[in-house]
Amino acid sequence: MARDLRGFIQLLEARGQLRRITAEVDPDLEVAEISNRMLQAGGPGLLFENVKGSPFPVAVNLMGTVERICWAMNMDHPLELEDLGKKLALLQQPKPPKKISQAIDFGKVLFDVLKAKPGRNFFPPCQEVVINGENLDLNQIPLIRPYPGDAGKIITLGLVITKDCETGTPNVGVYRLQLQSKTTMTVHWLSVRGGARHLRKAAEQGKKLEVAIALGVDPLIIMAAATPIPVDLSEWLFAGLYGGSGVALAKCKTVDLEVPADSEFVLEGTITPGEMLPDGPFGDHMGYYGGVEDSPLVRFQCLTHRKNPVYLTTFSGRPPKEEAMMAIALNRIYTPILRQQVSEITDFFLPMEALSYKAAIISIDKAYPGQAKRAALAFWSALPQFTYTKFVIVVDKSINIRDPRQVVWAISSKVDPVRDVFILPETPFDSLDFASEKIGLGGRMGIDATTKIPPETDHEWGEVLESDPTMAEQASQRWAEYGLGDINLTEVNPNLFGYDV
Repeated sequence: MARDLRGFIQLLEARGQLRRITAEVDPDLEVAEISNRMLQAGGPGLLFENVKGSPFPVAVNLMGTVERICWAMNMDHPLELEDLGKKLALLQQPKPPKKISQAIDFGKVLFDVLKAKPGRNFFPPCQEVVINGENLDLNQIPLIRPYPGDAGKIITLGLVITKDCETGTPNVGVYRLQLQSKTTMTVHWLSVRGGARHLRKAAEQGKKLEVAIALGVDPLIIMAAATPIPVDLSEWLFAGLYGGSGVALAKCKTVDLEVPADSEFVLEGTITPGEMLPDGPFGDHMGYYGGVEDSPLVRFQCLTHRKNPVYLTTFSGRPPKEEAMMAIALNRIYTPILRQQVSEITDFFLPMEALSYKAAIISIDKAYPGQAKRAALAFWSALPQFTYTKFVIVVDKSINIRDPRQVVWAISSKVDPVRDVFILPETPFDSLDFASEKIGLGGRMGIDATTKIPPETDHEWGEVLESDPTMAEQASQRWAEYGLGDINLTEVNPNLFGYDV
């Protein structure tokens, strides 16, 4: 398994999922324009080897499909991600085993945790080259500017590492940073994020907050850092659980922080509480430009990197984007955790086109009236990342929630808007959502698209149309005899039915 960026690039190239671009490209708008077209087409990852203004190549779109996300997680199919979710669910709320088999399963998970503990590398590749003092110039890194209205160059896939000044517990997050000068950047994080909490604590004690930015890491570590699930484990331990072995860490040169030893670049700096600069606007995942916010200023004093480093980047925007592919994979990991929190849920799906969290479709094994509303309300409070989900559609377990045609049928045939739609007004909401009448405050809608049972309805529900099972089996056995064996019934082009996909 690849445990650094270079290994993953080699894996993609070996599987025909990487293109090397030798023509000169501009990191200002051009890299993103090319990559965006590839993302729309589900195309391969790209490695730009001749980047204007920088000696370093740029890798982008490496995680642009769910298949490649699975490869990054050392898996072949999205369903395997649910096995990982089962481990995390067991760690989140361990229950006393009632059977020997359950005790064995829990023991295996604990063994996995032991294997996942991070290790140390005292001669890390990420420090093969050390640059500080007057020689430090962030402009040497080929930072991209994705959209014409963006305020400047950005870092998007950097691990932002900070530490609680009281407990020493590290936090690893993926936050956007904007270049402000050759030695400074602003970091954009929400007030609830770990880095922001650490900055507040540092301010209370009158201290600067040390910061390290690890660029070009194993994509598996990025997935671990992007997993906001409520388990009391560090991101490094998560990454070890994801990968099956501990992450090798290295101590920074000028700050008391640790970073992945195989990072391509590492930036080391500090934030002085209260020192802010305007950050933005930038294109965001909603498909619009965000606003301008005063954000903490990071002053960097040291840059280290591997010999011949590769800069890994991406950008936000209306799906499909790499962040949407990551969200689809995380969706699978969340599923067992959500089932543990809300037992009636059999499956759930966050469609990419709904920005991967604005709308959720959940299926339930319905047993009593009003259960769909209960499931929707429980979903909103099950995990922190579902707080900003605007729409929850609840369907029967017989509906394939990943087939929009089945979901639309369920809504159309099972919903009475007066009875089955309920709205919660003025709830805490995503400040990036311009649809809300008040920024930071918005409504939520639940839609009960399940089959109704008394007393939800006072009349009999129609009988579902189904094939005669004997004849269905006979037709399957004789399919080739009919001369239709060359027709694949499992891969249906939706454009044949009026869609434009």
